[in-house]
Amino acid sequence: MKLFSPFRIREIELKNRIVVSPMCEYSAKEGHPQAWHLVHLGSRAIGGASLVFTEATAVEKRGRISSADTGIYGDAHVASWRPIAEFIRSHGAVPGMQLAHAGRKASTSPPWTGGKPVSVQDGGWQPVGPSALAFDAGYTVPHELSAAEIGQIVAAFRKSTERALAAGFEILELHAAHGYLLHQFLSPLSNMRTDEYGGKFENRIRIVKQVVSAVREVLPQRLPLFVRVSATDWKEGGWDLAQTIALAQHLKPLGVDLVDASSGGAVPGVKIPLGPGYQTGFAEAIRREAGIATGAVGMITEPVQAETILATGQADLVFLARELLRDPYWPRRAAKALDAKIEAPAQYQRAW
Repeated sequence: MKLFSPFRIREIELKNRIVVSPMCEYSAKEGHPQAWHLVHLGSRAIGGASLVFTEATAVEKRGRISSADTGIYGDAHVASWRPIAEFIRSHGAVPGMQLAHAGRKASTSPPWTGGKPVSVQDGGWQPVGPSALAFDAGYTVPHELSAAEIGQIVAAFRKSTERALAAGFEILELHAAHGYLLHQFLSPLSNMRTDEYGGKFENRIRIVKQVVSAVREVLPQRLPLFVRVSATDWKEGGWDLAQTIALAQHLKPLGVDLVDASSGGAVPGVKIPLGPGYQTGFAEAIRREAGIATGAVGMITEPVQAETILATGQADLVFLARELLRDPYWPRRAAKALDAKIEAPAQYQRAW
């Protein structure tokens, strides 16, 4: 049974192949996680997942998607995150943090209040990006980062790694997908630069390589590093699978252990062929061509589906998002469906 087999990566062993994908909750205050985050993330650990990731957690205050996003950009955030990481670990899961910067997609309102851009006049802030090109109509034109400012953001990822470690997180993931800052540099649709960070492929991937190297400088060798990518922009002339595979080939020798393969988000209005497991082919191709472990994500909902993805070598891990919002105990339901044994917390054993 592949889904419930352990997976060892560096010196961390996951008890099964089920990962809680990073999911924004838009419920933080000044970057600090709240009781909601403890219950939300903690219940998924109790539910049986082996690795529980935080939502996209900003490395700079201006790197938040909204003012309600979590952060790790201040030393005070460490104490807020520490009990959450400890609770996840105490219930048999590995605590993971996704480090992120929203770039030009920053300064919006939470989805249930419209998800629209918030101007500086209305309490928002000036977003930044590789180029002075707004994400969509109504969005603020971002400040184009200078080379020196890019260096400061790389340093922010490094410092945030130190804070995440101090808070007790054991696996880090860099968010280079969904149209956020690192993806903005990768995609020719959002990166119009003519310096060493723009133009040819080697220049567009430069910041991602620099961030990986900076994070690896402070991340102990025993701990794994993941990178989430959008394998395609779903638009001609944009970032695509071939470039993603080439990026993975560059990142593996720098110390990246797994590529979490998602897609889209760079530009609005694209048509994405949604369907069960519609992104698993990306994980399979990256795994095969780049020789690196991968995670599959996107409309993975059924136990047999997840088992098949792993058993057929399409990915090493399955990342579940919306399905785990619907059912925090999905791993336990999956174990029953696949006739696998899974331990229940002592407090719940009388129900199993």
